[in-house]
Amino acid sequence: MATNPYAAEEQKTILGHPRGLFVLFFAEMWERFSYYGMRGLLIFYLVQHWMFSDSEASVIYGAYTALVYIAPVVGGYLADRYLGQRKAVLFGAVLLTFGHFLMAFEGDGGQTAAEINIFWLALSFIIVGSGFLKANISVMVGQLYPRTDIRRDPAYTIFYMGINTGAMLGSLIAGYLGQTYGWAWGFGAAGVGMLLGLVVFVIGKPLLMGRGEPRDPARLAAPVVGIKFEWLLYVLSFLTVGLVWFMIQHQELVGILLGVAGAILVLYVLLTAVFKLEREERNRIVAALYLIVGSILFWALFEQAGASLNLFTDRSVDRHILGWEVPASMFQSLNSMYIIALAPLFAMLWLALAKRGLEPSTPAKFAIGVVLVGAGFLALVAGAHASVAGATPVIFIFLLYLIHTMGELCLSPVGLSAMNRLTPAHMASLIMGTWFFASATGNFAAGLISAATGGEGAGPEKVLEVYSNVGWLAVGVGVVMMVIAPLVKKLMHLDTLRDEDELAGTAELAESQAAGMDVKHETR
Repeated sequence: MATNPYAAEEQKTILGHPRGLFVLFFAEMWERFSYYGMRGLLIFYLVQHWMFSDSEASVIYGAYTALVYIAPVVGGYLADRYLGQRKAVLFGAVLLTFGHFLMAFEGDGGQTAAEINIFWLALSFIIVGSGFLKANISVMVGQLYPRTDIRRDPAYTIFYMGINTGAMLGSLIAGYLGQTYGWAWGFGAAGVGMLLGLVVFVIGKPLLMGRGEPRDPARLAAPVVGIKFEWLLYVLSFLTVGLVWFMIQHQELVGILLGVAGAILVLYVLLTAVFKLEREERNRIVAALYLIVGSILFWALFEQAGASLNLFTDRSVDRHILGWEVPASMFQSLNSMYIIALAPLFAMLWLALAKRGLEPSTPAKFAIGVVLVGAGFLALVAGAHASVAGATPVIFIFLLYLIHTMGELCLSPVGLSAMNRLTPAHMASLIMGTWFFASATGNFAAGLISAATGGEGAGPEKVLEVYSNVGWLAVGVGVVMMVIAPLVKKLMHLDTLRDEDELAGTAELAESQAAGMDVKHETR
């Protein structure tokens, strides 16, 4: 009988979880440090350094963030089919490190500067690197546990706390350095963070207990056109940086790609579910797709944070706190601060409601999240209009991020957990990639919404008008989602989830297990 080579390691835990979880925790924490540190500065860099208009910068920002989230569809497929998640994450981390350090080459600015091509190249490395890292590192968290292990959802809570710690520190440190001492300082700090994430992941490999390895190592080692197939994949992926370099400069192509690829992806998932899965597994895929599509509006509004809301905070908000005018990019940290503070409270809330049989289902939590993201903008609009001073009081920025964070706690971690819970193992990275594809679509739409706030002659009143319109739209859509939530819950078949030959338990048990865990993904 074969022995388990990782039996000794499986007995070693931290807070009751495999030690490999904390390798993933710290690797993702530093990756998020770099991403959010850079994101908080990006819209200002485009407008103030490269001299794009607000509308142009918003569309570029939307195209960039959309590509960051659509790339995991390809990266997830290659990991599922060939590379395995660990190799994919490692390769992605290397590309991301290149990209973030290239961002530090700023030149003299202006769209005619030769250095702008290095800027486009930096964005391209970050996009392709994210494609290999984002979906796959999330999948690796789930691979550390059986599908029905009650620790799975709390593990994602811990993992997401790492995401938010990195995002908070990145926004504060890189944001402050970039807007105080110069762009190169901020982007350089983001590069250092990504390098640290890469180092942690490499050193921590033994603690991953062989999870995320290739399905067919022999296939990867086989020669193709004179080189190993694995290295051929790396070379081809490296060459796609050039394709992305072209696309990021022609943002309309990104919109076409989202439309065409989105239709193909959803059709492929549906056909796979119809022809290759049993009825209950097929219904779960349909439920997962509903949640995926339902998240698009949420991300379109939520991601105003790095675009129009960032500019609004810089220009139309009184940012003085205790006599110090806080750089606008540092307000990007509020979301992560609220997550760290509120995550335990939400966990206790879900648990208390579950004990009384009152916990909302996953689809209902999604509906609440959509309502709250709309309500956040409505609160900002009301506060701005009620202000008698010229600038909007900064308290309403704090309030907006608070409401949006509460919405994210209802939607994002629940979605991440649901994608793993509802999906067969052989489709795990594909569905996780599809989840990120919805984020891509939402991010592209976010750029278009942000562009609508920055047309010719636009001022704060135009911004508030757009925020009012999208706010009421989100509230209305969320109410409709709440009405149909019970129907979607039935499609999830939580009472018959199996882990090999074991029943997952009743729907009530599954929901109560979800109580302490549904605390945020990223989506980020």
